[in-house]
Amino acid sequence: MHTPLTSRDEILVGSEHGRICALAAAGQRDLQQCVTAHPELFAAKPFDATLFSAIAHATAFGAPWCTVEQLQIANRASLWVFAADWLIDYLATSQDEVTAIVADCLAVADGAAPTAASPLGCLLAEIRDGLATTPSFLTGRRLWREEVERMLAAMAQEWEWKSALASGATGPTFDGYLDNADNTGLSFVNVSHWLFTGDRACLEQLGELTTASREAQRVLRLVNDLATHERDAVWGDLNALMLTDHVDVSRRITMLVERCHDLLRPLETTCPPQVVYLARQIGFTSGFYQVTDFWGGS
Repeated sequence: MHTPLTSRDEILVGSEHGRICALAAAGQRDLQQCVTAHPELFAAKPFDATLFSAIAHATAFGAPWCTVEQLQIANRASLWVFAADWLIDYLATSQDEVTAIVADCLAVADGAAPTAASPLGCLLAEIRDGLATTPSFLTGRRLWREEVERMLAAMAQEWEWKSALASGATGPTFDGYLDNADNTGLSFVNVSHWLFTGDRACLEQLGELTTASREAQRVLRLVNDLATHERDAVWGDLNALMLTDHVDVSRRITMLVERCHDLLRPLETTCPPQVVYLARQIGFTSGFYQVTDFWGGS
């Protein structure tokens, strides 16, 4: 039987996708304004319009029920993660430089005013101050600060591993590398988003959601590595495929996805939007990396 191309289901699907793309377009415009306000952070070639579009699309697909305003913190937090990664992973040339970047950002996370010498701290302060407009930040600030610290510590750890490998030392084990997945910043972004948009049930179970988020970011770490192995080799990045084989990585992804589902199942009745958000995040990542990467050309 012939199914009309204008069937009701297809119209509804098209409408949903249209809203997602509209959210992404608005998000990209906001990110471009943010980039314009912080040109010293985003002058490198890999920070191109496609990167900003990809960030905005990832956020919009994760939470298409949100408004443009509700997605602003998640978008800007994601952009900040890319800026931090570039400064620490690619531009830093010494341990002292990495330590100074981390210290500046932790001071901002603790409430200090950023210094003009720390553009990364200035952008983090804007995210912090945006979160401070919500009552939830009064009780959630400690957890948010912990996420900032975990992410920066993981980035610093990866810098140390890369430096050691460049000197001929032994790198991390596969498990040690995967345990350092906070360097992706996904959990930091998620906690920021939930503090900004979460209802009472979400905030009461933020610890459980964050635990599930950590599993999701391990999935992201490995899916990313499968897709970017060749680029990582050129850029001198660590990659799971440098530590184990493709079969092992794929097997671990399957195990982590199942573990994430197990952690989310008890939250389905109390925190359905957040559960769907994490599930869509995993799905988007899996599909996105089949085609392209976030970073632009070097």
